[in-house]
Amino acid sequence: MPSLAMSENGRVLIPADMREKLGIKPKERLYAEIKDGALVLMPMSQHFVALRAYFDSVLTIDKSRSLSDELIAERRAEAAKEDAQ
Repeated sequence: MPSLAMSENGRVLIPADMREKLGIKPKERLYAEIKDGALVLMPMSQHFVALRAYFDSVLTIDKSRSLSDELIAERRAEAAKEDAQ
């Protein structure tokens, strides 16, 4: 592992081979967090995949239901009620 230097303005250059291994493209945004005293960087796309996996594991959603259809039906029922008044 190479040693990285931080410039006076706080910038760190990530070597090309590391960027290639992580799939980081030029100007791509990175997610950063401090974990167990270490700075962890990952492409935002990878972070979103990890978030999706986390929420999929903790949320139980009945995939046979269409929440958008239910919302539309509720709104139509409310509008019909208002029209009837």
